Amino acid sequence: MKKWYVIGGLVFVALIIVVVGVSLFRAQKNQATNVRTETVARRDIGFSVVATGIIKPKVGAEVRVGSSVSGIVRRLHANIGDVVKKGQLIAELDPSELQAKYDQMLAALENARADLEYARVNLERQRLLLKQDFISQDQFDLAEKAFEINQARLEQAEANLTSARVQLDFTRITAPITGVVASVSMQEGETVAASFSAPTFVNIIDLSRLEVWAYVDETDIGRIQVGQKASFTVDTYTDTDFGGTVTAIYPKAAIQDNVVNYVVTIEIADFQNKALRPEMTTTVTIHLGARKDVLAVSTSTLRREQKGTVVTVLEKGQTVLRAVKTGWSSDGYTEILDGLSEGDVVVVQ
Repeated sequence: MKKWYVIGGLVFVALIIVVVGVSLFRAQKNQATNVRTETVARRDIGFSVVATGIIKPKVGAEVRVGSSVSGIVRRLHANIGDVVKKGQLIAELDPSELQAKYDQMLAALENARADLEYARVNLERQRLLLKQDFISQDQFDLAEKAFEINQARLEQAEANLTSARVQLDFTRITAPITGVVASVSMQEGETVAASFSAPTFVNIIDLSRLEVWAYVDETDIGRIQVGQKASFTVDTYTDTDFGGTVTAIYPKAAIQDNVVNYVVTIEIADFQNKALRPEMTTTVTIHLGARKDVLAVSTSTLRREQKGTVVTVLEKGQTVLRAVKTGWSSDGYTEILDGLSEGDVVVVQ
């Protein structure tokens, strides 16, 4: 009787082993047939650095227009959003006080001219009298000195009149550049006090002179060089890629939330008839170089381990790990330097 119990137990164990083996085989087969795969192929790999940035006016493209003289704002000729040309009148101050000063300096100039003319005539008269010995040399010297003094007074009066004319001209404020009025800080009827600083009337921005400030991480800044090509997109024109060139790398870091970035300025090559504006957020790609016709796989197929980078390869329905040596990475693909051949099938993680 014991013999039959032993035989029955052995049969039962054998059946369990067969069932488990079949299950493992089917699971492995299903795993090998249901995973997403990719074929190793050749492609061009571009090496680039991606950074966020904003659009900024270039130096001199944003001007705060103020007043050098004090007075009451009599008229404003510009509103926010207006396009103004260089030299266009944008504001006027009440010129009454400065006009009176100018008229006073003009009258003083006429008086100085009259005094100089009298001194000149008197000098000629004294010269004739000296030749006839009717006056002394001292009297002639006094007449000559009076002429020189009046000549100096005339020059001073001319300078005072020029200064008064300049001050009067300052009551007419013109645009120093061509651009768009971004803000207006004064209103008609307000009093301008320019004793210590020039109060701002309007802020003008030349929208044709914009650049991109890209904030590049400190780990990538060492690979950025002036002259490298770049491209960027803005949120409002997601379907448009704008081109540019790196023009400068700021030496001082911009630290925010303990993250160290460096500002890289990019010249915009072509606005492509789009209305780019300051402070727009950009996604910038700085192109460092390219590798042509190299073996590459999706970066998602690679996995980092302690011994290096590995990839799962599909061989005869079985998945095996294989160590690989990688190169450049860009746009979701990574160059394979060693470990895979063209046509190999790898598993996408």
